[in-house]
Amino acid sequence: MTRSVYITKSAAFLPGEPIGNDRMEAVLGRVGDQPSRARRLVLRSNKIEQRYYAIDPETGAKTHTNAQLTAEAIRALDIDLDSLDLLSCGTSMADQVLPNHASMVQGELGLPALEVMASSGVCLAGVSALKYGYASVLSGLAETAVATGSECASSILTADNFSAEIESRVQALETNPEIAFEKDFLRWMLSDGAGALALSATPGDGVSLKIEWIDMLSYSGEMETCMYCGGSKQEDGSLKGWTAMTQAERAAESAFSIKQDVKLLNANVIHYTVEKPLAEIAEKRALKPDDVDWFLPHYSSDFFRKRVMEGLEKIGFVIPYEKWFTNLYSRGNTGSASIFIMLDELLRSGDLEPGQTVLCWVPESGRFSAGYMLLTVTQETS
Repeated sequence: MTRSVYITKSAAFLPGEPIGNDRMEAVLGRVGDQPSRARRLVLRSNKIEQRYYAIDPETGAKTHTNAQLTAEAIRALDIDLDSLDLLSCGTSMADQVLPNHASMVQGELGLPALEVMASSGVCLAGVSALKYGYASVLSGLAETAVATGSECASSILTADNFSAEIESRVQALETNPEIAFEKDFLRWMLSDGAGALALSATPGDGVSLKIEWIDMLSYSGEMETCMYCGGSKQEDGSLKGWTAMTQAERAAESAFSIKQDVKLLNANVIHYTVEKPLAEIAEKRALKPDDVDWFLPHYSSDFFRKRVMEGLEKIGFVIPYEKWFTNLYSRGNTGSASIFIMLDELLRSGDLEPGQTVLCWVPESGRFSAGYMLLTVTQETS
């Protein structure tokens, strides 16, 4: 008998109160005691209206670690955690180099002995964790699993993580807005949050999502690094990692800030995350645009919305905007947690109908990768 895997419950946790655009810099702090020249330009492009930070806006104190954010999302699933077989957690930046993130989440929850797995990377870290959980249940190695995606980006976005020289590098924003992407851009793009999905070989009560497949493709063998942290990109395009850098280089480069090669991003992101992988996956899976009822795209900024559609048009896989669902503008860009937080909101919306399909797309600009998954809505009635 062929097994199936279902997402039976979902939950999300967003810390604190929503922070509007006019309060961001007060919470994150000013670099060099000067207001950012990039902030308004970046916000005008991404169109994010509010986001959440694990920071007390009055005191500036940290309210949650990444592991604590993840634990809160898992608690909100309201399931019997003591009977879990597997905890699979993905994040871009754990609270520490080791132990791994999943071990720390298990510790926060006080769970009894079980298998834990942590995936790293950028936005695909959450999808990787979900695929591990899916594959484990599908194979019969586990009966129940929880998969998570989480980010606590604010821990490295506050002003004390940036040297004052960063502001001088964005002085030319009025004439060349793309300069902002490399240094100041991501401060106004990323935010905090966590999502959790409960997986089982049997559907749950009410609406569940059957996982049809999860496919991921990486193009790191042909592309250089684009988004990175803990290193310094060299003139020849290579990445000099933290362990190879001198203490002076680490300080000068603010090595543990997140950086993006915007020229490389804009020239390649749609080709390597939409056109190339989706064309291959659609052929492999015999997937057609008319097969898709809901499209959940994890684009990081409204700037890419039109460009994603152009990429879909180029490969003849047009999904009309009325089928798209995103909560980027109200929940912010939470990286590897974003697709979990989107799925949770869609599941709770009441808009899903049995038999409908949900196509999820998660791009990763680290060294250009893409993840796609197809889900089918099921509903158990008593």
